[in-house]
Amino acid sequence: MYEKIMKNLATKLKIQDKYIVNVLNLLEEGNTIAFIARYRKELTNSLDEVAIKQIQDEFNYLKSLEERKEEVIRLISEKGLLTDELKKDILAQEKLQRVEDLYRPFKEKKRTKATIAKEKGLEKLANYIMKLPKSLEDLNKEAAKYINAEKEVNTAEEAINYALDIIAENISDSAKYREYVLENTRKFGQITSALKKGGEEKDENSTYKNYYEFGEQISKIASHRILALNRAEKEGIIRVSIENDKDRLHNYILRGLTKNRQTAISNLLLECIADSMKRLIYPSIEREIRSDLTKKAEEDSVVIFSENLKQLLMQSPLKNKKVLGIDPAFRTGCKMAIVDEYGNFIDKMVIYPHKPASADKQEKSKKDLIKFINKHNINLIAIGNGTASRETEKFVVDNLKEAGLKIDYVIVNEAGASVYSASEVAREEFPDFNVEERSAVSIARRIQDPLSELVKIDPKSIGVGQYQHDITPKFLEKELTFVVETAVNKVGVNVNTASVSLLSYVSGVNKQIAKNIVAYRQENGKIETIKEIAKVPRLGKKTYEQCVGFFRIPDSKNIFDATGIHPESYKAAENLLKELKLSTKEVGTDEFTTTIDGVDKKALAEKIGVGLETLEDIIKDLKQPLRDERESFAKPLLKSDILTIDDLQIGVKLAGTVRNITQFGAFIDIGLKQDAMVHISKISKNYIKNPLDVLSVGQIVDVYVIDVDKQRGRVALAMFKD
Repeated sequence: MYEKIMKNLATKLKIQDKYIVNVLNLLEEGNTIAFIARYRKELTNSLDEVAIKQIQDEFNYLKSLEERKEEVIRLISEKGLLTDELKKDILAQEKLQRVEDLYRPFKEKKRTKATIAKEKGLEKLANYIMKLPKSLEDLNKEAAKYINAEKEVNTAEEAINYALDIIAENISDSAKYREYVLENTRKFGQITSALKKGGEEKDENSTYKNYYEFGEQISKIASHRILALNRAEKEGIIRVSIENDKDRLHNYILRGLTKNRQTAISNLLLECIADSMKRLIYPSIEREIRSDLTKKAEEDSVVIFSENLKQLLMQSPLKNKKVLGIDPAFRTGCKMAIVDEYGNFIDKMVIYPHKPASADKQEKSKKDLIKFINKHNINLIAIGNGTASRETEKFVVDNLKEAGLKIDYVIVNEAGASVYSASEVAREEFPDFNVEERSAVSIARRIQDPLSELVKIDPKSIGVGQYQHDITPKFLEKELTFVVETAVNKVGVNVNTASVSLLSYVSGVNKQIAKNIVAYRQENGKIETIKEIAKVPRLGKKTYEQCVGFFRIPDSKNIFDATGIHPESYKAAENLLKELKLSTKEVGTDEFTTTIDGVDKKALAEKIGVGLETLEDIIKDLKQPLRDERESFAKPLLKSDILTIDDLQIGVKLAGTVRNITQFGAFIDIGLKQDAMVHISKISKNYIKNPLDVLSVGQIVDVYVIDVDKQRGRVALAMFKD
């Protein structure tokens, strides 16, 4: 079985068998995906985390498929009904549903119309009908033999109808006919929707108006439409159906039953086929097609959500900035919090710059803001983009100008901040703060180190997805957790400053071990060396191996502890320096780079006893021991003045920040209350299939205004001039 799975995997994923075998063996040994991708490159041909996860997922599916095939073959064999041809057919299937279709005729059935007909002794009449009698008269004569008052078969017509119930179920049990109906409907069918009675009243904002009377070919419909249809149906607004040319489907089955012959009972069989289709085949085919469409739509949506989340997590940090974070609000006031360059909380206060606050309170807020800024000598202001954001932005900018202060500010996407603020993590960190005060701290920290702050929030709540609330929660959670784990392990974690939330995403580390690391720090002080991590309670040998390479100690006496070099390769790193006649003092210098660039890497790898891929990673770390993967990503767009919708003119060029990406375009923050929209057709002059091919969340882009709807507060953008 496993040999067959390996071949299927190699063909499907276009990866050599030996690397697939190596990946599966490494996973079986308890290694994490992050560890395998980073430290076992020689065994995997440098496959990345996504490819390794794909191997794992595909293997699990194919394994369960093969196990089900074996189970079905055993069950049919036990009934004495297994033929060589059927066995071959079962083994050839690539989808679980097709295996179930082949097993359908042999399943123990509940009491159906067909089983009732069989109980009445009508199976022989059904067989007679399938031999295609020459005339209806012959059929009626034969059917009369089955009249039996005791079995409640009172007429020949009743006998025929019972027999047709058996034939209808036999048609439904035919894997051949089911497959034809399925594939034909997938290819030519339409998914349609119609307004339900009272549906328009439920759709208060006309959100689903486009779907009140809608139809599109199944093979062409976009994933975001499927999720929108599903949601509108769930809310009781529309009714969704799968439609196809029923005559074409019925005639195909008829030709199969009659072997393409004209018969006297063709019309009778067509009625039977129509009954089988309507009652037995089509409902399950419709469920399967809609299930497949939803699954694909969810997968497509999760790809976009995952990519958006990855880009958000990997945003370049703004280091060495003392930040004032503001959580804006009207009635309850703007909560302000200041954090130092390392994210440590310094001070907080509340101001009331907006109505319904009194004029005195608003005036006092101006003075309090400037006094607060001057007292702490801040470098940057971070304003959350929620309620009252633009009003607060104007208030801040006007007062900075009036006070003659030149301090940049940035609008921070605060999605999920309220979820964090009310969480147990936030309560433990700031037990005496109210929810909004915690949000202000989170907003300030997000700009300093987005990854460290965002890991404290459930990824589903970060709000960079497309219809994320319509996706199966378990599937979404699994995929997004993988994204966060990958990002955290790519960047690496300072073991002495990381929170429990951040530590728990490190390869091999669970929540309890993360808590133990923090407790160990509190009890013993700073962890001095990477090897000391092994002393943390319940952190066993295997966990140590899996996690230790992803931890960093920037000020360790051993320079290797500040890098992504695994302790298992420390000896090789030492030997590398010896071969180059350099010491650890030259690590990270131009001298090291110049020396290593002139060396034969393949020969050097053999000499120090490591693979070429491992050597290249060691060299990369020794060239830049404190490098941060995120530095290559765009930094946030800092602002010094505000923009209103009245300032906009068609054709004006602006700089904006990509906030969210969907299948149909992207939302760009250009400094207005509401993000502006750039449709996929306006992203590039060349055809692009997906906005993700061109854009990433957090990216700063130049855009042109192409439409302004002041009444609705909407702005349309293009990324090129017509």
